[in-house]
Amino acid sequence: MLPDRKMYALLTRPQNKSGVKPLPVVIIGNGPSGICLSYLLSGYIPYFKRDSLHPHPILQRKLEEAPDVSILDQDLEYLSEGLEGRSQSPVALLFDTLQRPDTDFGGTAESVLTWWHETDRAIPHLVLGRNAPGGAWHSIEGSMVTLSKGEWMGLPDLPFKDWLKQKRRGLRNNRATAEDIAQYYQCYVMKKGLQKNFRCGTVVTSVRKVSAESISSHAQKHLQENSNSPWNFNENSTEVFQVDGFFKTAKGDKESFSIYAENVVLATGTYDSPTWLGVKGENLSYVHHKLSALEEAVKNGSIGIMSDPVLIVGAGLTAADAILFAHYCSIPVIHVFRRRVSDPGLIFNQLPKMMYPEYHRVHQMMKEQSAACAGPYECYVSLAEHHVLSLGKDKKCILQDKNGYQKVYKISMALVLTGSNPNLSFLPNNGLDLATDSDQPVNPKRNPIVVDPFTYECSLEKGLYALGPLAGDNFVRFVQGGALAVASSLLKKANKNPP
Repeated sequence: MLPDRKMYALLTRPQNKSGVKPLPVVIIGNGPSGICLSYLLSGYIPYFKRDSLHPHPILQRKLEEAPDVSILDQDLEYLSEGLEGRSQSPVALLFDTLQRPDTDFGGTAESVLTWWHETDRAIPHLVLGRNAPGGAWHSIEGSMVTLSKGEWMGLPDLPFKDWLKQKRRGLRNNRATAEDIAQYYQCYVMKKGLQKNFRCGTVVTSVRKVSAESISSHAQKHLQENSNSPWNFNENSTEVFQVDGFFKTAKGDKESFSIYAENVVLATGTYDSPTWLGVKGENLSYVHHKLSALEEAVKNGSIGIMSDPVLIVGAGLTAADAILFAHYCSIPVIHVFRRRVSDPGLIFNQLPKMMYPEYHRVHQMMKEQSAACAGPYECYVSLAEHHVLSLGKDKKCILQDKNGYQKVYKISMALVLTGSNPNLSFLPNNGLDLATDSDQPVNPKRNPIVVDPFTYECSLEKGLYALGPLAGDNFVRFVQGGALAVASSLLKKANKNPP
């Protein structure tokens, strides 16, 4: 979807002299978090189905107390109290258990939610994203399968399984391919009529607070003519957000824009910046930080059966995918990782063997293989509790074990697959001031952005929200709870400022 030029003409030209009144909401990122939030802000309101019976008796009783009040308008803290599950976020657990009441216990109970499209409650917003709707799912190799069950990848009121049946396809061992997920998210935006809010192919370069005094009313007038929203700009606000960036025109040129917004939602995910080791030689041409580099090398014939080993660094699922791909292509591998194979924090020790047989296979390889091209797994070497010291121009890598002993290997290429971090360079100080530890980069597992657990508004910057991995929610089934919290917060703000 190309940018809507009429909308950009009204909202995205820098207008320092006359200014423009802000949009109520700008969402940065068009992955599952941004899509779900756009759905809620477009006036799709969840209610408890009167004839439903939730398996959680206390939650059932609470839901029955106000059946005519939408979930968005209720006290989310009260509803989520006492819920337990695989997320640390109470609202994520609440929304997940409303949509999939007993899924963690193997049940198949239907959602207890019904959705009403109340257009008068829609809040005008824009969703900005680099790719098509679905975000990073479009950059993942299409045949890769999801870690989560396929049915958990679905968004509100369009079950993924139902969509897949319409395509006459099924799940693989209860999991979905990245290609199907990416197509599903694009289709979701179209089916729910959200595309008018999406501006794909946009890159945000700056988000900052500016004075609201110079902002005029002509853009707000346009919004009111095209929406029945009850939202009214808070005339008492002294500052608003200015979102700057650029998009590519049909001719391939870059055109800059500036949007003013009263609220900004960060939903960029964490796949923008692969983590680097910070060792000598890591910037050499044969060193890569994405699995796609290995796939491309095999495709163009630069790596093959007779090549020197490929060095794979990391002990996560992306590293496992690279090992499986190399093993399938009979390419020798040296696998280096810092942890013990038995470390309970290792992802492989947390996955059910029956549901993830391919990752269990990699785990077995990591346990059993410590001699090159010997044993049950040909041409795979597992080097636990090792780390890379340096990478040379002659394609020799120096490794060191936990006792300080060094080893030298000749390799054909190196894949550093040790995770990724969000790119928040468009925020002041790269967003460090918003994180738990302001001295360290934002990281979804170790250093997320600090948010209110029931609104997802940043604790240190009012009007700024963070969703998904940025706030510590790393699975699609749980990022939707964050969208519920943000939508609830924004609707309550709107109600405080009626027209």
